Amino acid sequence: MMVKLGLVQMNSTVGALADNADRIFNFARSAYQQGAQIVLTPELSLVGYPPEDLLLRDSFYRASDVALDELAKRLAEFVDLHVIVGHPLMEQGRRFNAASLLVNGRVVGSYRKQDLPNGDVFDEKRYFDSGKDSLVFSLAGVKFGLAICEDSWNTSVPAQAKSDGAQVLLILNGSPYHMNKQHLRQQVMRDNVSAQGMSLAFANLVGGQDELIFDGNSFVLNQQGKLVAQLKHAQEDMQLITFDNGQPVAGVLEPELSVEAQVYQALVLGVRDYISKNGFPSVLLGLSGGVDSALTLAIAVDALGAEKVRAVMMPSPYTAEISWIDSREMVAKLGVRYDEISINSCFDAFTSTLATEFAGLPLDTTEENIQARIRGTILMALSNKYGSIVLTTGNKSEMAVGYCTLYGDMAGGFAVLKDIAKTLVYRLCAYRNSLSAVIPERIITRPPSAELRPDQTDQDSLPPYEILDGIMQLHMEENYSTEQILAAGYAKQDVDRITRLIKINEYKRRQSPVGIRVTHRAFGRDWRYPITSKFRD
Repeated sequence: MMVKLGLVQMNSTVGALADNADRIFNFARSAYQQGAQIVLTPELSLVGYPPEDLLLRDSFYRASDVALDELAKRLAEFVDLHVIVGHPLMEQGRRFNAASLLVNGRVVGSYRKQDLPNGDVFDEKRYFDSGKDSLVFSLAGVKFGLAICEDSWNTSVPAQAKSDGAQVLLILNGSPYHMNKQHLRQQVMRDNVSAQGMSLAFANLVGGQDELIFDGNSFVLNQQGKLVAQLKHAQEDMQLITFDNGQPVAGVLEPELSVEAQVYQALVLGVRDYISKNGFPSVLLGLSGGVDSALTLAIAVDALGAEKVRAVMMPSPYTAEISWIDSREMVAKLGVRYDEISINSCFDAFTSTLATEFAGLPLDTTEENIQARIRGTILMALSNKYGSIVLTTGNKSEMAVGYCTLYGDMAGGFAVLKDIAKTLVYRLCAYRNSLSAVIPERIITRPPSAELRPDQTDQDSLPPYEILDGIMQLHMEENYSTEQILAAGYAKQDVDRITRLIKINEYKRRQSPVGIRVTHRAFGRDWRYPITSKFRD
């Protein structure tokens, strides 16, 4: 028998229950009008994901219950349409991550997530109890089972659904993005679901939620594990999939994107959602003539439009003329508001004020950091006056080793490049310019410099970024020991220096703005190292 499924990837907002319900309703209506009999939405689609400690409030569950009942009644106009909605559920004091089946105005069944993830960015055992029962329903002679995200990353829940007769496993997901994750998802699904002879539909969230990006990329595998449909990357989407006796008929396969395209679109989505969902009217950033601020500016304009972006150049006595020239060229291409505010008089005032205190002492990073802090103060003053949020422009390589200034270039509300290594910054600039050349070539090719002293370059203080990024990735992202990093071919002097800098700068990173996560381990919710620690490895 033929059954048509509306596979939905939607952009829920945490706590916006009415808006999320409207989104579900609109997708259901569109699917119904196209002949769908089932609509599958992502994990916790009704309340947004992850709600974090909202899940500790009883009122959150009560509001979710009301929203679910009201949604079920609204959906009654779509006769016999089976709509699967993710939501939190409280029963007799126990809390569950649930998926409910809504048909003809009623909740006819609920599945409770069994495998609760408790690593990386997940801590669901803090919030939820584990369910134990499967939910399998029959429609037009085809049996469909339900699972929620982590349930399908192990074999027990798919096996349980299979033993209860399921031919198709419908999986609600809140699977956050990191580079190359889509291949991992599909292979795990083949190992755990396809290997048991079931086809599957994988409905994933899309959108930005604080640090996390949900990339969509929902997909369908047939009973042999072949990919037969895939939805868009980093966009809301829906596709209708026909199942013939449980076997999906081939649908649309969105083309696979390069890593650079995936990451760039994820960053654009992250900026757009953080700004819009939190109600900021616009953004501003310090433009230096360097590659990091140039990339941040391009992302901001692509995310929000030029009318909501302001760039501020704050030259000092050490700002190179080419930095002025290149910055002016870029803002002219993008059409953003651009202002130049010299920090010379402020810097003179600080050095004069501190002259007696610093008498006889050589110039050092103190004077460099004063310049950075003046710039941070100016940006935050503009933010306070106009309501625009400051986008910081530092990258992951700098954050790792502390090549950044507290209350200076770290000052701001959202760190766009927080999880972007410097070598990836250059690749993303090249990708953006392949779409349209908005970043002047000299910004990309000139040696990077903080321009806080005469003739300064980053490599005066740091190893080449290829070396820094390689060691950082092995130590921080892959948890390699010093011996393992040395075995990978890096010099002991570089390894010791970089790993030491990563450890001693934890106190800075704890005070940095929230930023977008694109690797499988970022400085943020999945990096929890103590500031005070004597352990060395």
